[in-house]
Amino acid sequence: MLSQQSHFPAAMSPPSMAAVYYKYGPVDTVIRLTEIPPVEISENDVCVKMLAAPINPADINRIEGVYPNQPPLPAVGGGEGVGEIHSVGSAVKVFSPGDLVIRSPYVPGAWQTYMVEEQSLWHKIDKSTPIEYAATVSVNPVSALRMLNEFVTLKPGDSIVQNGATSIVGQCFIQLARFRGIHSINIIRDSPKSDEVKEKLIKLGADKVFTESELDVKRVKILLGDTPEPILGLNCVGGNAATLLVKFLKQGGTMVTYGGMSRDPVVVSTSNFIFKDITLKGFWLQEWKLSKTKYRDWIDYLLGLARAGKLKYEMELVSFNDFHKALEKAMGKHGSQRKQVLIF
Repeated sequence: MLSQQSHFPAAMSPPSMAAVYYKYGPVDTVIRLTEIPPVEISENDVCVKMLAAPINPADINRIEGVYPNQPPLPAVGGGEGVGEIHSVGSAVKVFSPGDLVIRSPYVPGAWQTYMVEEQSLWHKIDKSTPIEYAATVSVNPVSALRMLNEFVTLKPGDSIVQNGATSIVGQCFIQLARFRGIHSINIIRDSPKSDEVKEKLIKLGADKVFTESELDVKRVKILLGDTPEPILGLNCVGGNAATLLVKFLKQGGTMVTYGGMSRDPVVVSTSNFIFKDITLKGFWLQEWKLSKTKYRDWIDYLLGLARAGKLKYEMELVSFNDFHKALEKAMGKHGSQRKQVLIF
C-alpha cells in the first residue's frame, strides 16, 4: 500500500511594489517602480512588511556600477531598512508577526513593500524605537562608531578632526565623541548658511567648526586654542578638504577615508609623511568583518541613544510613492541637506 502524503500549498508573500534597476548607470534613469509577484516563504524565511528605508550615497553608487561587487540583475535598490514581521516560515521560532526588525546592512533589496529573506538576516529591536532611526542606524551611525573605536585608541581629552561634518556620519561623530569626552574639530563647506550650520553643529556638541576658507592660512593649528591637536582625522570629501584635515593632525596621526564626495583625489604633502609620520587608511563598511553579536550589540547601543534623545540627526520622511522626488533630493538636485527616508 502506498503511503499518502499531505500536500499543503506553500505560504506566499503579498505582492510587492519595488524600486528595480535592470542595468547599471545613472540612477535616475535606470531605476523604476515595479510590481513584484508573491514570493514563496520557505521554512526558515520571514516575510517582512517594510516600514522605512533611507537613500544612502552607497545605494546610488551601487546602482551606478562603481562598486567592485554587484548583485545580479535585475535588482531591487536599498541597502538598509526597518520593517515589521508579516509572517514566518514553519521552522522560525525567534520571530513573531508584529515584531519590529532591521536587516543586515548591504543586503540589497530594502526599497520594496514586502521582503522575504532567511531569518538570520534580521534583528529584532525594541518596538518603541522611532522608525526613521531604526531604518538608518545600521550604516551611518555604525560606521561612525566603528571608526571612532578601531583605528586609534582614543581617551577622554583627545581630539578628532573631520570634514563632511553635516552628514549623518559626521553628526554621529560629534555626538559619540562628546559622550566620551573627546573634542571634535569640524570642517564644513563655505555657503551663505555657514553661520547657521556652525550653530547647529555646536548645539550637537562640536568643539570647533571652521569653513574651508577660514583654514586658508599657513598655521591652522593656531585656531585650535586650548583644544589638543587631533590624533584621528575622518575624511569623506577628498580634494582640498582632505588636505586641510591633514594640516590639523598631530605627529603620528591617522586619517581614515570613508568617502569621496568631491570626487577629487586625496592629496597629502610629502613633508606630512616624512616629518609628521601621517598614516592613511580606508574604510568600507561592506567589507568590514565583524561578528554578528558585536554588530548587533552596537545597533542596540545606538538605538538606545536614539530612543533617549541622545543621538539625533536630520532626516526628511518621504512617501515611497514619491520615490523619484526623494531620489532627486538625495542626489543633491534640490539643495536638500537632509537624509531622504522612504516611508512605505
